[in-house]
Amino acid sequence: MSLEANKAFAAVLTAGIAFMVAGFIGQQIVHPKRLDKTAITIEGVGASTGAPAAEAPALPEIGPLLANANVDNGRQIAGRLCSACHTFEDGGANKVGPNLYGVVGGPHAHRSDFNYSSAMAGLKEKPWNYEELNHFLASPSRYIRGTRMAFAGISNTQQRADVIAYLRSLAASPQPLP
Repeated sequence: MSLEANKAFAAVLTAGIAFMVAGFIGQQIVHPKRLDKTAITIEGVGASTGAPAAEAPALPEIGPLLANANVDNGRQIAGRLCSACHTFEDGGANKVGPNLYGVVGGPHAHRSDFNYSSAMAGLKEKPWNYEELNHFLASPSRYIRGTRMAFAGISNTQQRADVIAYLRSLAASPQPLP
């Protein structure tokens, strides 16, 4: 090995030791206070501290909002937010997510030709009522832990009501309003 290679190796080793010592001294001098909760909350992103997620805020009941919900607005919102993964027409094909025709009032895993997550398949016998849809559309991963649906949710309550009204209209005989 040449003398120049030894000098380069020694320089890298010396720099590494200097950074390690500086970090150790910095930790001894500065004692940062860890926050109990995150200072900024970003919707759809879990806490990075490894702490359990805080309980979801209580959602207002969706029933009263459904009476004045706008189906056309819901169609537009669903087209913008949901159509990349779902289809809506009767007999439509599944995409990344199942076809949503007839979902309101139907079981959680309503399509036999779709491979649901085990979390969703475990709720196969439970019907999608309006409140279930409200909670799920607000935050799918928080409401059904283990769902494969990678969607942050719809935070606006009126928009959720509009989407639910649209989903209700996707049936030969829509479910009665609450």
